[in-house]
Amino acid sequence: MKKIDKPVMAPMAGVTDCVFRYFVHREGAALSYTELVSAKGLYYKNAGTEELLYINEREGDVFIQLFGSEPEIIAHAVRYLEDRPNVGIDINMGCPVPKVFKNGEGSALLKDPELAARLIEAAKKSTKKPVTAKMRIGIDDKPYDYVGFAKKLEEAGADMIAVHARTREQYYSGSANWQAIKDIKENVKVPVIGNGDVKDLDDASRMKEETGCDIVMIGRAAMGNPWVFSGRHPGKEEIKNQILEHMALLIDYKGEQRAIKEMRKHSSWYLKGVPGAPEFRRKVNEAATAAEIESLLKEI
Repeated sequence: MKKIDKPVMAPMAGVTDCVFRYFVHREGAALSYTELVSAKGLYYKNAGTEELLYINEREGDVFIQLFGSEPEIIAHAVRYLEDRPNVGIDINMGCPVPKVFKNGEGSALLKDPELAARLIEAAKKSTKKPVTAKMRIGIDDKPYDYVGFAKKLEEAGADMIAVHARTREQYYSGSANWQAIKDIKENVKVPVIGNGDVKDLDDASRMKEETGCDIVMIGRAAMGNPWVFSGRHPGKEEIKNQILEHMALLIDYKGEQRAIKEMRKHSSWYLKGVPGAPEFRRKVNEAATAAEIESLLKEI
């Protein structure tokens, strides 16, 4: 894999579609990921799953992130994706969502390191592209051998390991345990991505210094703030223009009805902390057209 010096954008369900990925790439993200893609969805040719795979060349380097728990299904999905424009495949081993967890996928794989390793092996045999994994550091507050789990992935052939330094039980709350990232980095030879509690570029630098990780991943801090990757702090007018651009691209990609529903959350994230934002958020949830959102923006 080529050397990555700048922070990368974390995969986020319902957020990191092709439009969002374009914006973070424009602001300097070195790499981004698709939303969570079901390997079974690809196997059974689910139409909704196919839409998640769309990658535009203006997005820069993109990994497709798969989730699943059956090596043969993962292998099929990876082979299916071989000719896509993604630069690599990531296997999700950290999603905490109950539906995924109960199916033995996502963070549930932490309970079965052998199966997790087989998923990596199956993916590696099915592609010439890099195969990586994104893990958490345990299920709950009980001691967990996250170093041993990471080493299993490395032995299975993982080219890189991303570590969200929280347990499954934490979801996205509480503090990330950066010591766990350091522990894993000191015990594997493949590149390690650190993830958790990185809110700006200063945090990114501090994480690298404190953990020794090779790459820093930014997640929720980029919601409504693609500028986190450049360190810029745009004014109100630039933010409003960004919302309009985001909305226009979403309409092109998903049609106006779906785009407007999604822009309700995106525009609220963009305007966080801007005077007049609370009233905008209240009204935007009733907006049904692009013209209505544009009109509401003029009131701020």
